[in-house]
Amino acid sequence: MKFTADVSKKPNFLGIFFGVLLIFYPLVVYLGLQYAGIQFIAPVLIVFFSIRFFLVNFKSSYFLWCLKLGAFLGIFLAALSWLLKENHWVLYYPVCINLLLLVVFVYSLFNPPSVVEQLARVTEPELPEKGVSYCRMVTKVWCVFFVLNGTVSMITCLVNNMMYWTLYNGLISYLLMGTLMCSEWLVRQKVRKRHMP
Repeated sequence: MKFTADVSKKPNFLGIFFGVLLIFYPLVVYLGLQYAGIQFIAPVLIVFFSIRFFLVNFKSSYFLWCLKLGAFLGIFLAALSWLLKENHWVLYYPVCINLLLLVVFVYSLFNPPSVVEQLARVTEPELPEKGVSYCRMVTKVWCVFFVLNGTVSMITCLVNNMMYWTLYNGLISYLLMGTLMCSEWLVRQKVRKRHMP
């Protein structure tokens, strides 16, 4: 089974909107637990993730597959916290997403094309062999990132300090991800110039 980047259809703007809202998940959970409690915030999260689940069309596209499963995990963790009346289950969502992305990226390395290569071919269909090798390397870098990021995220869950959890998962993690993206873009420009005919 291969997961491909399917961009043949117009973007689902409602789905994109709900995806952007996910950025605020740690902040919403923090405020919800601080001022309302799990019995309020869990149903809100279940409704949110349910809408997101049904907005995503399930296809053999790796990112749609991730979105669908990610939404299901959100529903599962929120429902678990709600039923057991335990706050900590909703904290594991960032950990699960890192693990999910790690699995997909590693899978693509053993079943090429890699995730990064698939994304690269959206704008550059005739990707040269050196470009393919570079994309594999970048995919491996992201795998390492997901391992490290997921590990730290897990630690913040186990420490059981909401301020630390929110600060890392709602800010530092995004800053690290943005730094990696910017660094990769700079490296890519140098690689392009070096191998330009």
